[in-house]
Amino acid sequence: MIKFSHIKCNSNHIIKYPIITDKATRLLENNKYSFIVDPHSDKITIRTSIENLFNVKVIKINTCQLPRKKKRVGKYTGWKSHYKKAIVTLSKGDTINLFAEN
Repeated sequence: MIKFSHIKCNSNHIIKYPIITDKATRLLENNKYSFIVDPHSDKITIRTSIENLFNVKVIKINTCQLPRKKKRVGKYTGWKSHYKKAIVTLSKGDTINLFAEN
């Protein structure tokens, strides 16, 4: 297993995309943001990549590996890829704009 904290990785490869669900939008009130991240990344690399990408101060990170799910397309069955979710708590004055306004 490769440790990402010892290798300089691009932040775009670690943070895949933000999660925008009902629960994730409720967590925004507490200054907590949810992201799908690379399954092999650890909390230290997630912290540094979010701080570098968004110019914010991260207080706490909670991660969980979600199980893969079965997917069916017609008569064929397969598996959706498994992923890792990170819930990031930011300091009081920092925010991340997930909803871009045109």
